[in-house]
Amino acid sequence: MSETVNWKAAQECAAQFAQSWNNNEPGGAVIGFDERGIRFAEAGGVESLSTLTPFTAASVVRYASVTKHAFCALVLAHSDKIGLDDPLGRHLPELQAPLRDVTVGRALDMSGGLPDTRECLSLLGLSVYTETKAAPLLEFLARQTRLNYEAGTEISYSNTGYRLVEAALERKGVFFRDYVRKVGTQAGAVLDAPDVWNDPVIGLVPGYWLDGERWQLSAAGLHISASGSMTGSGESLAKWLIGLLGDKGSFEGVLEQLSAARPLADGGISGYGLGLRESQLGNRSFIGHGGSHPGYKSYFLLDPTRKIGFVVVSNREDTNGYKIAVESMAAFTGETLPRASTALRDGTYVTESGPWWIKVVGSTVTYLDADETVYEDEGSWVSSRSASSPIRLKMDGEDIVGEVGHAQRRFRPVREQEVPASLSGVWSSSEGARFEIENGSVIMGIGPVRHRMPLRALGNGRFLFTLVDGPWTKRVCLNLLGVDRLELVLARARMIEYRRAG
Repeated sequence: MSETVNWKAAQECAAQFAQSWNNNEPGGAVIGFDERGIRFAEAGGVESLSTLTPFTAASVVRYASVTKHAFCALVLAHSDKIGLDDPLGRHLPELQAPLRDVTVGRALDMSGGLPDTRECLSLLGLSVYTETKAAPLLEFLARQTRLNYEAGTEISYSNTGYRLVEAALERKGVFFRDYVRKVGTQAGAVLDAPDVWNDPVIGLVPGYWLDGERWQLSAAGLHISASGSMTGSGESLAKWLIGLLGDKGSFEGVLEQLSAARPLADGGISGYGLGLRESQLGNRSFIGHGGSHPGYKSYFLLDPTRKIGFVVVSNREDTNGYKIAVESMAAFTGETLPRASTALRDGTYVTESGPWWIKVVGSTVTYLDADETVYEDEGSWVSSRSASSPIRLKMDGEDIVGEVGHAQRRFRPVREQEVPASLSGVWSSSEGARFEIENGSVIMGIGPVRHRMPLRALGNGRFLFTLVDGPWTKRVCLNLLGVDRLELVLARARMIEYRRAG
């Protein structure tokens, strides 16, 4: 196909997605571009359910984790102040081992095992709406003495490394917000990076999530940090990425450095670089990243060889930006889309010991609360085709075996069991959090926010319960470490401990 025909096919694909956002619902924009500029912009839905103003490519949203590659570009630009091989403790001496020994590079490439701050707060019973500030959060992290796993041995998504490296740079007088405003201007983009949700941002449209019946305004209390603080329009994000593809001036060599292969401790190569993840489509390799804040979703996908890309931004929680971007890219390149696989048998599975569990429903595999679609791979294998959540599994008799996050696992079917009465009692953490277990349920919170959540036994001291927090539903694994000691485990935080009170 000619380039003109390619762009026409990609635009038609993008338009189908944009047109699915109705004019009485939150919406979004899909933008196609190359190194010379924007080739098309398709939009649908509205900026605000109060004004019903149509969503456009100029509507300002929160990019969320699409921020990460931009922050890594700032880190690379100040290699004289902080190096990728520096241990975090060199710049943040208050951190304790083993967190202090994680290198800056591993903190940014998702191999550091650093527990995600927001998920830690969830496991302490703090809502997504609870306001937190930068300094107390850093003090909280400085009290931690466990990683999710030994640095360099796995890949698991976490925002904490970005929070810590940002704090280190700020102590040296380097501020991310200054950087994105300056470099954004050089690219012809209007970008910002507010610290907290309630900071005013010019033109920012509200975000929404669907509670099952009605659209609700989104909100969040967590100090955002450079893991996800950037704001701007779809058009501005495209212009920023065009600058990276152009590889000139302040952007020269940056994209290549950000997307360079990152080795694990055993010499294996991760597909997650510095704020960018590799994606495969047919025989071609692409790079991109997604972002998710309550009420906002974003994604971009780049072909560095052809120097083209696609941006997706939206102010609605249910947008699948990856699907939109990859199908638009496939329409342009003519590559065949991967086929989702149902080769794994539906059910809940757990390892012989430890908190690691999966649930299979059709082509969706949930691992420690993180949902991933799996696709056909070689032979009887299935793969998530995700560098940030790598999964490669197959059936082995009744069991499921393979790798999750680059770690070898064998999952066995869960056999239904009773929750033992010995689990009952009051459990407390060193951070002052507490919950009760009574009649087979976890009870968290006080007064009108006191919730009773039934436990499901997985066997060998593991139990699951479901915690609903506004737009988020979290499936928590309670793992007994001893008669009077347990841990609560989510995909991004696997180290919050409680002890039996009294």
